[in-house]
Amino acid sequence: MENYTSQVSQHSEPKEMDSLIAERILKKAILDFRKGQIQKEIDQSLQDRNREAFLRLTEQLKNIS
Repeated sequence: MENYTSQVSQHSEPKEMDSLIAERILKKAILDFRKGQIQKEIDQSLQDRNREAFLRLTEQLKNIS
C-alpha cells in the first residue's frame, strides 16, 4: 500500500507542475493580448486626437503592467 501511495504522489506532482506552468503561460498570453489591444486603441486615440481616450487608455495600460 505504501508503494502505491508514493507512486501516485510522484505521478501527480508533475501533473500539478504542468498545470501551474500551463496556467502561467495562459495568463501571460491573455495579458500580452490585452496590452496589444490597449496599445492599438492608444494609437487610434492619438490619430483621432482624443485626449480623454488617450489618458484613460494609458492609465489602463499602466495598471495591468
